[in-house]
Amino acid sequence: MTGSVLPGRPGNLTADQEAKLRELWKATLQVFAVKGLGKPQDLEDDQPGSGTATPNKAAKKKKHGMFRRHKDEDDDGASTDQEDKYGQSKEFQQVLATENPENLRKAFWSMVKHDHPDGLLLRFLRARKWDVHNALVMLIATMNWRMKDIHVDDDIMKNGEGKAVIDCTSTNATVKKEAQDFLAQLRLGKSFLHGTDKQGRPMCFVRVRLHKQGEQSEPSLERYTVYTIETARLLLAPPVDTAPSKIYDQVLRSKLSRKSWGGARTQVALDLPEYFQPFFIKGDPGLIMIGIWKIIKGWLDPVVASKVHFTQNLAELEQFIEKSHIIKELGGDDPWEYKYIEPSAGENEKMSDEDTRQRLLDERAGTVKEYESTTQEWIADAENRASLQQKRNELAERLRSGYWQLDPYLRSRSIYDRSGLIRDGGAIQYYGKPETENAPKPLAASAQNGPLPAEHKADDLD
Repeated sequence: MTGSVLPGRPGNLTADQEAKLRELWKATLQVFAVKGLGKPQDLEDDQPGSGTATPNKAAKKKKHGMFRRHKDEDDDGASTDQEDKYGQSKEFQQVLATENPENLRKAFWSMVKHDHPDGLLLRFLRARKWDVHNALVMLIATMNWRMKDIHVDDDIMKNGEGKAVIDCTSTNATVKKEAQDFLAQLRLGKSFLHGTDKQGRPMCFVRVRLHKQGEQSEPSLERYTVYTIETARLLLAPPVDTAPSKIYDQVLRSKLSRKSWGGARTQVALDLPEYFQPFFIKGDPGLIMIGIWKIIKGWLDPVVASKVHFTQNLAELEQFIEKSHIIKELGGDDPWEYKYIEPSAGENEKMSDEDTRQRLLDERAGTVKEYESTTQEWIADAENRASLQQKRNELAERLRSGYWQLDPYLRSRSIYDRSGLIRDGGAIQYYGKPETENAPKPLAASAQNGPLPAEHKADDLD
């Protein structure tokens, strides 16, 4: 069913959920040191980024309120919570003690992109079962990961495929290898975005059979995974706010180990919460798949794990996806085939226009400040909350449309821009003939699916 707003989303919140959202906004803006809300209580004496506190000292300080050390943390700030598999609580305290609040603020608004800011915070609340403290911990850990560890916006999305083509000619062996491995996965079509399921959600097809352990480096697998997920985010528009359904095919033809799933583990553990939708695994699972599933299931929240469906035949897959939207490769009627389109000369020309980019960034910064100010009023003024929420929604729409004006000045073009799936202004066209006439000359010659690695057989691309 499409067109309806799901519970726990902007425009469909209970009174208690809206109160939780206000509480998380207040805590988040405090972490960002936005004027008017005071300082986080556990940082009154040691300002973030001031260099006056070490992570260990900060973790051992007495804490009260939202920024206290959580009851499931030990004296060293390490979490004893079974759900905190990745040590986010300890990371949270370290970040608060050492990071400049403005950097976290910038990372947050960079991640918002075309999303509704409320919608983004609500993802973290839903992922942490409406526990505001845990949601804040997860949010800050995610900001830190995007900003410091993986460099989502200032590297992966900024440089994209076009820079990878250039790096393939680098004299630096490591740079050259990572670029070649990244592009090899795109050219091969190890995974791709195409079409929608019965709920109107975009779909991601993952050809697990094309994954050969050791064929690409782990950093390139991680980069490719993050790149695909972050690109998929661009396909979302209300009321659809969840990322692709994932269809894994012919798993039994792949020889997978725990180590070879490094990229998948990054996807499961570190990507944005509440972006996972049903995983459809086509084919008889058998003993091998059951073993793999036991490994993957351990990485997942039980709610996420419940979304995995093993479909042994086309009829079972059709329960979730119209047959006309199932590609022929999986037995459906959709004749579409994945064909990689090489980056073209001049496609990222707008990224060199620094004046226009800065003007649009300044406009966005002004809207962000107005949104933050209005949010503070919305938190404090119960009498006028409805009208303030309406204003916040209008500002969120301004941020959404403004992002798409800014997008070509920040993000390198992808195959999905070149194929016509992502269009100017953020319009998305899942079906229909792509506009390929008068296309610019490719930066590098390539077969449609790229050179076939030696370990692959021709029928892998059927």
